[in-house]
Amino acid sequence: MNLTRRRALQIMAASVAVPLGVLALRSARGLPQPVQWRGEALGAMSAMTLWSHDKARAERAIVRMRAEIDRLEDIFSLYRATSELSRLNADGRVDAPSRDLVHVLDQSQRIAEASGGKFDPTIQPLWTLHSARSAPDLRNLEAALSLVDYTAISAHIQTVRFEQAGMSASLNGIAQGYITDRVTELLGNEGFENAVIELGETRALGQAPDGTPFRVGLLNPHEPNQVMEHVSLAGASLSVSGGYGQSLPDGTGHHIFDPLTGKSANELAQVAVVAPRAMLADALSTAIYVAGERASAAILSTVAGASAILIRPDGSRLQV
Repeated sequence: MNLTRRRALQIMAASVAVPLGVLALRSARGLPQPVQWRGEALGAMSAMTLWSHDKARAERAIVRMRAEIDRLEDIFSLYRATSELSRLNADGRVDAPSRDLVHVLDQSQRIAEASGGKFDPTIQPLWTLHSARSAPDLRNLEAALSLVDYTAISAHIQTVRFEQAGMSASLNGIAQGYITDRVTELLGNEGFENAVIELGETRALGQAPDGTPFRVGLLNPHEPNQVMEHVSLAGASLSVSGGYGQSLPDGTGHHIFDPLTGKSANELAQVAVVAPRAMLADALSTAIYVAGERASAAILSTVAGASAILIRPDGSRLQV
């Protein structure tokens, strides 16, 4: 699971999609104005947009949120050799882990169980195998698959460890959602009422200042430069999974693996999940993309208030 798989979102909030002259008119009517940050987090292009009457206050909040994102990257990033996750993968254990790591691993195992193993945080050996320039042979594939087992993680506040030597984990299918939730909730605790947080996943804090939901454009998986439809978000989260995000270096497929076969999942072209929390939407979209259409309703039923839009390879659409 790689971080580029979900850049299929385009924020279309009415407050930012209208001409600047209308923005000025709304400001004159007493509505707050948008303050935005754009950058990179966990290897993905990211953004935070806050609406506030006090621009300086919003800018200070964004600085604090960026510091929180950096703290969480020190836990979950595979790109930082000293992160907790990188140390877990290198050493097979981390003593005195952060509560963040323990919580996300616990939630990962819960969703793995609910999806029949179609979501699995210990998928990293497959990514390592397919990162080579040549396709793996059956023996190497079976060796990598033997290291994929979400039940072989022991996650406690004293120690996190793998129960089998050689295992490694990627939390890219859930950690972005967790970080998105964390930032959104901190902003809410600070008194902000209108915000859109895009940190690989999208979560709306409240709704647009004019009282309408934020509108998020879903890109067409077959025509990635075109918006296929819009999803309304108010106090909810959206995550999108699709195999079009990144091809494997060995040419065997894309980066979203079926943990049970070691091959790329291909039953669906795209899955968009709306859920109350970004962490749940994040993991559910991956699980459904891998498990396929027939399992989607059962997986969604494990999270109250979750729904999904499935796009089949032929372009047809199913609302679940």
